[in-house]
Amino acid sequence: MPWKDWSAERLGVVLAVLAALGFSFKAILVKLAYATAPVDAVTLLSLRMVFALPAFLWVGFVASRAAPALTRADWAMIVLLGLLGYYGASILDFLGLQYISAGLERLILFTYPTLTLLIGVLFLGKRLSRREVAALLLSYAGIGLAFAHDLRLAGELNSVLIGAAFVFGSSLCYACYLAGSGPAITRLGAARFTALAMLVSTLATQIHFLARQPLSALLQPLPIYGYGVAMAIFSTVLPVFLQSAAIRRIGSGKSALIGTLGPMLTIFFGWWLLGEPMSMAQLGGAALVLTGVWLVGRK
Repeated sequence: MPWKDWSAERLGVVLAVLAALGFSFKAILVKLAYATAPVDAVTLLSLRMVFALPAFLWVGFVASRAAPALTRADWAMIVLLGLLGYYGASILDFLGLQYISAGLERLILFTYPTLTLLIGVLFLGKRLSRREVAALLLSYAGIGLAFAHDLRLAGELNSVLIGAAFVFGSSLCYACYLAGSGPAITRLGAARFTALAMLVSTLATQIHFLARQPLSALLQPLPIYGYGVAMAIFSTVLPVFLQSAAIRRIGSGKSALIGTLGPMLTIFFGWWLLGEPMSMAQLGGAALVLTGVWLVGRK
């Protein structure tokens, strides 16, 4: 392989790893914020979206300057997918992290590739191969192992069930977003679509915040603002563009497979920074989930 091509591939791998690191660290930052002050999920998500907004406003402006005008159908698609992918999935994820560990959250959230498969089977007329059936079985067996680990630690069935249900709902929202975003990205371009969907999500988040909380809820201790800025920069804006850059260099398949590092990174950081115990059941569950995702992403 020529040096130039090899360097581009190596850079793509590095970018994909950094994107996985940023995405996986979001759960850690949320848990640290919850441990710092009694901030609720809606307020924390509102801060994250507001701090990320300038970057996506700029990208949306640049990407839309020379682009054709949007039709009503385009706007309807952007609004629906923005509500599902960036607002719905995020709020359910933040709520779930109030009840379960960061490691279990990342494993449940990582079911979105298999859920995307099921959506295709149920609504788009696709059929499952034997390999895809095996991927589903492995993924959900792994979640069962990690779920049992959290249940033993928590001692409260209801709390773990509530948290798992919220995060599974988040994964389902994200899977619906992925299933529907392909045509939108093809028509509008990745940067323009992502930026506009983020604007819709930010507006929905602020409406939700104003409906549930007084403006005084935004007055938080300084560390909460720090976590909000860190989530916006390192777990939202940078990973999105790092992943896009990685896909351009090594393709979506390799990028997705490298992204399977996410759950393992979250389990490690949860153990290191949050003091969450790391057991063989949890590691075994992570291995099963990652194997299932690998089977889905393998050509």
